[in-house]
Amino acid sequence: MLLSLTTTHRPATDLGYLLHKHPDRVQRFTVPFGAAHVFYPEASEERCTAALLLEVDPVGLVRRGRSSFALAQYVNDRPYVASSLLSVALTHVYKSALDGTCKGREELARTAIPLVAELPAVPARGGESLVRRLFEPLGYGVEVTPLALELDWGVSRHVALRLTATVRLADLLTHLHVLLPVLDDEKHYWVDESEIGKLLRRGEGWLPAHPERDLIARRYLKHERRLYHSALAALDEAAPVTEDPREEQLEERVSLRDQRLGSVQAVLKASGARRVLDLGCGAGALLERLLRDGYDEIVGVDVSARALEIAARRLKLDLRHDDRVRLIQSPLTYRDRRLQGFDAAALVEVIEHLDPPRLEAAELNVFASAMPATVVVTTPNAEYNRMWETLPAGRFRHADHRFEWTRAEFAAWADGVAGRHGYRVRHLPVGPEDPEAGPPTQMAVFER
Repeated sequence: MLLSLTTTHRPATDLGYLLHKHPDRVQRFTVPFGAAHVFYPEASEERCTAALLLEVDPVGLVRRGRSSFALAQYVNDRPYVASSLLSVALTHVYKSALDGTCKGREELARTAIPLVAELPAVPARGGESLVRRLFEPLGYGVEVTPLALELDWGVSRHVALRLTATVRLADLLTHLHVLLPVLDDEKHYWVDESEIGKLLRRGEGWLPAHPERDLIARRYLKHERRLYHSALAALDEAAPVTEDPREEQLEERVSLRDQRLGSVQAVLKASGARRVLDLGCGAGALLERLLRDGYDEIVGVDVSARALEIAARRLKLDLRHDDRVRLIQSPLTYRDRRLQGFDAAALVEVIEHLDPPRLEAAELNVFASAMPATVVVTTPNAEYNRMWETLPAGRFRHADHRFEWTRAEFAAWADGVAGRHGYRVRHLPVGPEDPEAGPPTQMAVFER
């Protein structure tokens, strides 16, 4: 069983610091079911690869665990594929890297670097489709190669997997740690209530909003109802809703929220659109306004089931019986054919909630897949933050913001998006403008 991690970050040998494993040494570690070896096939300033080779003792494994079928102790794939065995090995061998700690190089541990993870054999119950549904929403480029069986025993459920992303190493290892047993739909050890805590801890920041959250929880907890229902309830509580009381309090003085929604509403109406998407609709504030404007179809989209429940109550959908409006759960980072064919789309204070790799995936989803004729994007203007006395220097307006851009940074991103996807873009201020800081909210209107 082999996992290789490669980076072209300069200097690439920084990978050794992150993994706490020196590139010039071959190291051996004892794990409960065998031994793990870490070595570096290549280590230069330009490119570095760390390999984790796991040797499984099949006899010891049978003695420790339970067989899933009658001949499992004689015929099984466990020594050769990436399963829960590798997941456990990661916590033994790469624990510091998995936890995101790098003593003396803390900034490096917090930095997203180009990484490639390669696994030559992964059991995938659900095939290529499930592999992509698990990893693509997290911002990974996914290459899946089905492995052919030499004998005519049918279609193999095993694939070779290659993941590429610019991401923190801790995030990559965490995603592998959680999702490899999910793909296999099997664990070699007994699960109990403590496993819920592990899932919530390792899933913090990404699992509550993942489109396959329920499947991940069920499989990770071995389909134990008493466990996964508790886990799903906890994940519901952790799911993000885009409105934040602190942000609303900051903006209340200037009625910025109303000005922002009114500006987006006006741009959409002026576009002549008949079918409109509100991407990242949250609790439905913009949808409530759009219902007054006579559109043929309005669709609110959010990754959070809890936010959609709030929006449904706000819009009184149980009483309205209006075929013009729908709410659907979907992540912006995963291409969804249901978003195609609309005239216009709005992303109101959404992009700043996305990590850079996920922002790139959202760009492809909106501008290359859905391709509405008009797209309206708003985001905070970081230069204006100093105008609020109650906002400490260096703090973002919202606890979940991954970035807040200056006007120049937002313009550079918007111009790049327009150029890559055949749109024109114009920039509009929203809210009272300061001569130096500019407006509190910046808006880009993309048209093609």
